[in-house]
Amino acid sequence: MDFVVREARPEDDAEVGELLVRAFVSTYERKMPEVRVNDERRAELRNVAAKRKEAAVFVAEKGGRVVGTVAIFPPASARSEAWKPNSADIRHLAVEPELHGSGISGHLMDAAESRAREWGVTQICLHVRRGAHGVARFYQGRGYIRDASGDLDYPSVFLEAFYLPIQG
Repeated sequence: MDFVVREARPEDDAEVGELLVRAFVSTYERKMPEVRVNDERRAELRNVAAKRKEAAVFVAEKGGRVVGTVAIFPPASARSEAWKPNSADIRHLAVEPELHGSGISGHLMDAAESRAREWGVTQICLHVRRGAHGVARFYQGRGYIRDASGDLDYPSVFLEAFYLPIQG
C-alpha cells in the first residue's frame, strides 16, 4: 500500500473539498450525463471544516497529496441522514478518478466502519444516487443491505438507502 489513511486536519480542508468536487463532477458527468452538480452542491462539498465539526473525516494521502476521503457522522449529528436508530451515516466517499480501482475506497471504508464500531452503533447507514450501479455494488460487496424504507427523494436527486448491521 503506497498511501496512508488518516483523519483529516484543518490544513486538508481545501484539498479535500476540491477532491470531492472533482470526483463527484467527473464521476457523475461521465457515467450519468443527466446529472449536474450545481453551485449549492459544490459549496456543500467544499465545506469540509463544518463537516469535521460533526463527523469523523478520513483522507487517503499518497506522496503528500490527498487522493481520497470519506466522512462518517455519529448518531447524534444533525447532519446525519441515517434513518435507523443508533446508526452512523457514511457520506462523501471519493477517490481521485485516476486512482479508481486501486483499493483506496476499501481502506477509507475500513477506517469509517472502525470508527462506527468505536462509537458502539448497531448499524451504519448510507445513500447512493439512483443509477450509480457500480457504487451500489461496491457497498453491497462489503455487506451493505438495500433498504427502500430509508430512500430519500429530493427534487434534484433520488437516493437509495443501504445499511450495514454491526455485530457487537
